[in-house]
Amino acid sequence: MSGTSIARIAVSGVPFRLDRPYDYEVPAQLAGKAVPGVRVTVPFSRTNRPTEGIILALAEESEYRELKSVAAVLDEQPLLDARMLSLAMWMHERFFCTVYESVKAILPAGFWFKGGKRRVNEKYLSFASLAVPAEEALEAAERKKLRAHGQSELLRTLSAIGRSGVRDLLDFTGASRQSLNALVKAGFVTVEDEEVFRRPEISAGREPLPELNASQQRAFEGIDALARAGKAGAALLFGVTGSGKTTVYIRLIASQLAQGKGCILLVPEIALTPQMLRTFAAHFGGEIAVLHSSLTAGERFDEWRRIKGGAAHVVIGTRSAVFAPVDSLGLIIIDEEQEDAYKSENAPRYHARDVAKYRCAQNNALLLLGSATPDVESRYWSEEGRYAYFSLDGRYNERGLPAVEIVDLKQELRRGNGGAVSGRLREELAANIERGEQSILFINRRGANKLVTCVECGFSYRCPNCSVSLTFHSYERALKCHHCGWSQPLDERCPECGGRLKYVGAGTQKVEEELRSLFPDTEILRMDTDTVAEAGGHDKLLERFRAKKIPIMVGTQMVTKGLNFENVTLVGVICADQGLYAGDYRAGERSFSLITQVVGRSGRFEKPGRAVIQTYTPENEIILQAARQDYESFYRSEIQLRRLQALPPFTELMSVTLSGLDESQVLSCAEKIKGHLYAASRHAAGARVLGPAPLSILKINNNYRYRVTLCAAPGSGLRRVVADTVLRAGASKLFKGVNVYADTNASD
Repeated sequence: MSGTSIARIAVSGVPFRLDRPYDYEVPAQLAGKAVPGVRVTVPFSRTNRPTEGIILALAEESEYRELKSVAAVLDEQPLLDARMLSLAMWMHERFFCTVYESVKAILPAGFWFKGGKRRVNEKYLSFASLAVPAEEALEAAERKKLRAHGQSELLRTLSAIGRSGVRDLLDFTGASRQSLNALVKAGFVTVEDEEVFRRPEISAGREPLPELNASQQRAFEGIDALARAGKAGAALLFGVTGSGKTTVYIRLIASQLAQGKGCILLVPEIALTPQMLRTFAAHFGGEIAVLHSSLTAGERFDEWRRIKGGAAHVVIGTRSAVFAPVDSLGLIIIDEEQEDAYKSENAPRYHARDVAKYRCAQNNALLLLGSATPDVESRYWSEEGRYAYFSLDGRYNERGLPAVEIVDLKQELRRGNGGAVSGRLREELAANIERGEQSILFINRRGANKLVTCVECGFSYRCPNCSVSLTFHSYERALKCHHCGWSQPLDERCPECGGRLKYVGAGTQKVEEELRSLFPDTEILRMDTDTVAEAGGHDKLLERFRAKKIPIMVGTQMVTKGLNFENVTLVGVICADQGLYAGDYRAGERSFSLITQVVGRSGRFEKPGRAVIQTYTPENEIILQAARQDYESFYRSEIQLRRLQALPPFTELMSVTLSGLDESQVLSCAEKIKGHLYAASRHAAGARVLGPAPLSILKINNNYRYRVTLCAAPGSGLRRVVADTVLRAGASKLFKGVNVYADTNASD
């Protein structure tokens, strides 16, 4: 077959083991329209079912004699240019995903909705998201395909896009609200009402660019010189909390805009987006576009079109904003670059930092990583010279760091205080209330109590679907699983022996209740996923805290970063040990970062700040380093430990995760995979295979989960071995009920 009439197409819905470009003939009437970057409809499989695809390239001939024809072209203009198509192919190789999964990650959700874009006027919108891993949702979708088609389509769609407005989701899939409700009841999907964040109106006037102190000026000049060099590069900007990194970002973006270049600024959480947007809008006005998951599909689609059309040159958003089609890209900034939120947990399992590096290499642009607690690997690469390194000395307003006191909770227990609030923290809170100053308390657990147990027989409530205890939520007097959504009422007495029930461990609700009993006349605000959904959004709660000067706010990780309140002078860490002793190799790093970040919320303006860190292990070196805000000391000890244990950045951990309803079948498949990985890597220097090992939570929604890990030197070339292993497992009839996927440097 000859002539320029062959289209190489990535087809949707193809499993990883069958993923490849498929050749189709372009009929004469579609010539000139069927070009790389447009979506098409093609007949696929033996049944010739109409299937969506995207053209990757055109060719003059094919190795196949008989080809099917492209049925229709869905776009008037290419959605992806050559660079973005190249990015999709790279993601396919790098992140063990199909090409079409990459394309879906790159494009906004609005492109996948049959009804086109929608203008939404409601103040509050319902958002649906998966309550289970995407692989598990896809397995359920396959099982429900014949008897519950609507539920199947809902699960497939949410597996692809992660999160969606309920109205858009139902329009796209054609499913009924009853189908969605059935999935919520079964624990596959959660639906939450949220206030829709809208881009504020940009006034005509703009504020002048902020002045820089000497430290900021040095950092700005050095980074700006790299950005102006016209070469791909990366830099790390380190600065303690409150050192003024955002001010440096503003000046760098202004410099890039003056050169006709575009910029992307990533933040780790939606809660930080409105605050960042207000700050940057004051300087760049209508140049700004915003991209994050709380926008409706139509709003994201509109913003994407503004960016692609050249109406916006500065993009602010969460992880997926790294794909924004910014023209003449000159700078990508990743703020709080150490945050786990930049890693996608659904296919494609990309890290925004890796995608940003690739895009900067394509565009000869600069990647700037900013943090008060940089990722250990990033700091190491700056030492090795792979990244340029800049630091800001002290806080931007010459204010000192908070005075930190560590409280031993063991001593509190000996004094008879078994509550969540120590005597010392209670005194500091009382002093703040008397002065009219505000306090933030951090606990990394929502709900009232982690565990409800019987004092007579030891019975405790466990989730019937997952290998975890149920968490007690006092407001509803209900026990809930935070993994699958299972909920049940709490009994008055032990259901096994009729004994008295005891509540063990504290969550945000429990701490709030204790604070109300200690300070009955004081207003207290709780900020976790439960209250955010009730209030209609992060921004609304934070604005209440700011405007009404509510004396105490208690919350989860949402309160640890990016918040800038003038009247906050006290921070309390309820239990610094939570998460510190988890099995994950990054547990210490995460704990150091969380404690450091939340302590940094105190005393950021005129009034001096204090912090109280409560812990059962006051001698723990990581807690002591975080109390001193001593990142360099933490980094030195952590990098030595990783070198001794052969962990990243000295090795790359490529894992194969397996899940299924039959534990013995999952384990059998894991053993086969281990054998294949060992045989294929035994001659590679330093390579080793670990596992199979259960994940920290073995069972979620009745699926057992195990992992096999291949440890190898970075750039060892063994990534293809892992991909082949997944292909083999997917094609095996023996393990049809086992879901298998691969990931790099994965967390539990």
